[in-house]
Amino acid sequence: MNRLAIIVLNWNGSDDAIECVDSLIKQTLKPTIIIVDNNSSDNSVTVFEEYISSHKKEKIILLKNSDNLGFAGGINTGLIYALKNDFEYIGVLNPDAIADKNWCESLIYQLSKYPECGIATGILQRRNSKTLDTTGDFYTTWGLPGPRNRDEPIKNAPTKPGEIFGATGGGAIYRAKIFDDIDMFDEDFFMYYEDVDLSFRAQLAGWKIRFTPKAIAYHKVGASSKKVPGLAVYNTFKNLPLVFIKNVPGKLFWYIGVRFLLTYWLIFASAIRHGNGWSAFKGALASIIHKPAAYKKRLHIQKNRKVSVDYIRNIIHDGPLPNQTGLLKFKHFFRIK
Repeated sequence: MNRLAIIVLNWNGSDDAIECVDSLIKQTLKPTIIIVDNNSSDNSVTVFEEYISSHKKEKIILLKNSDNLGFAGGINTGLIYALKNDFEYIGVLNPDAIADKNWCESLIYQLSKYPECGIATGILQRRNSKTLDTTGDFYTTWGLPGPRNRDEPIKNAPTKPGEIFGATGGGAIYRAKIFDDIDMFDEDFFMYYEDVDLSFRAQLAGWKIRFTPKAIAYHKVGASSKKVPGLAVYNTFKNLPLVFIKNVPGKLFWYIGVRFLLTYWLIFASAIRHGNGWSAFKGALASIIHKPAAYKKRLHIQKNRKVSVDYIRNIIHDGPLPNQTGLLKFKHFFRIK
């Protein structure tokens, strides 16, 4: 059995992706590197082919999608290849991130030491070396996901490993077995919150997700989404309801749902105020179109839930998160249990 593969997904950003691959080549635990090109319109494929040709001693695979399948579909292309080739662990690292040399080894240690651990993640910090991007993901009682420690100084990063709710798709390693159990990334998401959805499904199926401060990577935030105006807003409004519908257990559905309804329309109003109303409207409409499929998936996910509702409630953050200042004004209207 092959041990570890890391997927690097590229779309019109070969310069960043090559930097990312360079950092993976230097790992203390060397992975097979799977570059997936998501139908780039620039010269990315040529750049990768030339790079691979000049690094023949390295294990680098190039897969080329004929369409841009977004983050979810693009990563799934790499996952399908890795699963067919019997890799035991499969990681994902954003193409605009570079990994510390111990990144792979530190994450594999968590997965090897804890058999119940299906996903391991670490510290993703900004390239300025001053602030944190994320140390994992929250899901809140207001139906909003959020990154742990976002925008906080580096010194605030957790110093001990432990269990968390979710892992960022920007930098994590997955036990291959979980994809047989819960399936891969949901391609209806295209991009944004597909990692939260996958983590939620893993938790419902009984897998644990662990954080370690020893796995550090450095990230250029939003390098891909900034290339297409309105893309982030559109996918946010499309995908937030899908995460909620698919994953929140029945006993918590209305408890969280009432807050989520308020939250959704408050951030919709905010999008209008900031000139993003059309993108938000299109995203909300797309969400309605995808809801029947989400409810169908929900039936399978909830039927196969292996943990108690109390466990899920305990790992969901009471919220709102500190940076969700608009929602904090409404918190006193709700009794948090």
